[in-house]
Amino acid sequence: MIKEAQKPLSFAKLKNVPSSPRKMRLVADMVRGVEVFKALGLLKFSNKEAAAKVEKLLRSAIANWEQKNERKAENGELYVKTIFVDCAPMLKRLRTAPQGRGYRIRKRSNHVTLFVDTIDNNND
Repeated sequence: MIKEAQKPLSFAKLKNVPSSPRKMRLVADMVRGVEVFKALGLLKFSNKEAAAKVEKLLRSAIANWEQKNERKAENGELYVKTIFVDCAPMLKRLRTAPQGRGYRIRKRSNHVTLFVDTIDNNND
């Protein structure tokens, strides 16, 4: 049922990104609901490391839409419909600490899912 509902939508997923979900959500919030070529500009000139990964993901989602519709995306046609960041498995490590103790280090990672849609479908 859910898979059939996603058939007309074009999306891309990025899994096991080795950065914390909180840092990635800052970048995701920047492009949510924005026209795709404007979003690519925002991501290109952002100084966050996560922005480069989301830019590559957005280019992939645009390519998926172009493949599905068998034509090139024009300026002002597509927008970022949905983007969300989920937690991925954590790597748990020990850092040495004073007096024979060990502090737990949690190396977080995340999954990003990005949907693109045509702007005229926004009115439905």
